[in-house]
Amino acid sequence: MKIPKRLQPLVEDGLIDEVISRLMSGKEADVYVVRSNNEIQCAKVYKEAAKRSFKKAALYQEGRRVGNSRRARAMEKGSKYGRAQQEEVWQNAEVDALYKLAAAGVRVPKPYGCYDGVLLMELVADDDGDVAPRLSDVFLTYEQAIEDHALVMHYVKLMLCAGMVHGDLSEFNVLVDSYGPVIIDLPQAVNAAANNNAFDMLKRDVENMALYYGEYAPELKHTRYAQEMWALYEDGKLTPDTQLTGLCEDDGDAADVDSVLEEIKAAFAEEEERLERIRFAREGDTAD
Repeated sequence: MKIPKRLQPLVEDGLIDEVISRLMSGKEADVYVVRSNNEIQCAKVYKEAAKRSFKKAALYQEGRRVGNSRRARAMEKGSKYGRAQQEEVWQNAEVDALYKLAAAGVRVPKPYGCYDGVLLMELVADDDGDVAPRLSDVFLTYEQAIEDHALVMHYVKLMLCAGMVHGDLSEFNVLVDSYGPVIIDLPQAVNAAANNNAFDMLKRDVENMALYYGEYAPELKHTRYAQEMWALYEDGKLTPDTQLTGLCEDDGDAADVDSVLEEIKAAFAEEEERLERIRFAREGDTAD
C-alpha cells in the first residue's frame, strides 16, 4: 500500500521496512500493520489535537507530571510551544504506560518506542497469525466469562498498585488471544494519586467490564471491585497479591442506612397520624 505521510520518516530511517495494511482508524489514532526487523508490528499514528475526537482530554491530563518547569508553564498558558509540548506529553503517555504496566505484570502490547507521534508496538495476534479480535467480537461461555473477568480485575488491580487507572476501559479496548485478555489503548491513563477523577474513572472501567462479562455470567453485574480496590488503595493495603472478592465493607452499611431511612419515614407517618387524630378530636369538641 501507499506509505502514509506520517510513516514516511520512519521508513526512511529504517525503523519500518514495509507498511502492509491499515488496521483501523480510532478517535485518537490510526493504526497500521507494518513489518520491522522481520517482525510484524503495529504502528499507531496519533492524530493531532485538532483532529482528535477524544472528549474531555483535560480530565485525563490532570496530575500528569512534566519534569521541565518551562514546559509546564508553557502548557498552562496554552502558547503554541505549550500546545506542542502538551501534544508530546499525550503521545508519550501511552508508551510510558505500556512499559510501566508490562513491568507490573499487566498483559499489554510490547512497546518498541515512540517516534514523532508514531508508536511502534507488538501486534497481538491469534494462533493463525491474524490480528487478535476485540473482546466485543468474541463469544464467551459462562466459564470463560468468569475466568477472564477475574483476570481483567487482576490487571486493573495491578494497574492501581502501579498508581494508574486506565480511564477508558471497555470491551473495545481489550483484545483476546489464545492466552486471554490483553489491555490496549492507554494514552489517557491517569495518575491514581494525582487525578481527582481517578476513582470515578476506575469505577466506570470496572462497571464496563462487569456489564459486558455479565451478559454471559449475570452475577458479575452485582460485584463491587472498584469500591473494594479503591478502599484498600486509600488505606495503603492494596498489593499485587491482594485477593479480591468483589464485595465491599460498606455493603452492609448501605443496607443499614436504608433501614434507618425506612424507620424515619414510618415514624413521620405515625406522627402525622397522631396529629391528625388530635385535630379530629379538637374539631369534634368545638362542634359540641
